[in-house]
Order: sequence, then structure tokens, then C-alpha cells
Amino acid sequence: EPRSAWCCLAWTLVIGTMNCLVFLLNLLLMFVIFTVVLLPTIVVVYFGFQCHSQVLHSSARYCRSILDDNSSSALIILGFVIMSPLIVVAMAIYCSLARRLRLFMCFQPYSLAVYKGGKWCRYEGGGPCGCARGCNTQVKAWV
Repeated sequence: EPRSAWCCLAWTLVIGTMNCLVFLLNLLLMFVIFTVVLLPTIVVVYFGFQCHSQVLHSSARYCRSILDDNSSSALIILGFVIMSPLIVVAMAIYCSLARRLRLFMCFQPYSLAVYKGGKWCRYEGGGPCGCARGCNTQVKAWV
């Protein structure tokens, strides 16, 4: 049966807040994974730009003794070349982890706010994100 207008509004805010928290958790997880995987690229490009005379031209000892303009250019090119495969690796790691943790199953439909008696989980298991523990392994997150 349908909920009253105020109850529907309250449940909409609860479900919206929970979905926003799940989204932020996914975003944080993605940020951490991409930062860790792309760290070699970030470091290589940083040192390349730091020591190149046309960009920053740092007066650090390693820039004066080890890296000249040619080697700085090589570092910049190497950093951008290895970036593409590392982005693919980072996305594969994130997707695998999100599928294993069933993070996309934690999003709740707004129909729970409109009608009474709806389950918090589309499958057995109960509770918010409870279906991540007791679901069938054949169930897809996008169904």
C-alpha cells in the first residue's frame, strides 16, 4: 500500500542519503585504486617536468647531476606511454573488487519510499546491503 506524503518524503531522504553514501564509497575506492596503480606514472611525469629546463627547471641536486633536458623529456614520454595500460589495469582491479564486494547491489530503488512492505534487498539476506552475503552467485548487479 502507498505511504503517506510525509512518510514518503522521509523515506526518500533516507534512501537518497544511503545511495549517496554508497556512491561516495565507490568513488573513494576508485580514487584509492587509481592513485596506487598510477603512482609510477605520476612520479615519472613529475620528475620529468620538474627537471626540464623549459618547464620548472628545479635546482635540486638530482636535476643537475642526473637529469638533463633529454632525459627529462624521455621521462615525460615514458610516463604518458605507461599511463594507458595502467589505467586499464586500475579499472580492471576496481571492477573486479566492486563485483566481488557486490557494491552495486547496495543501491536501493526509490520505490521503497513510495510503498510499504518493500524489502531492503531485492534478494534474500535482509538489511541494507545484506544481499551481498546471502545471494546467489549467478545474480548480476545490473538486474
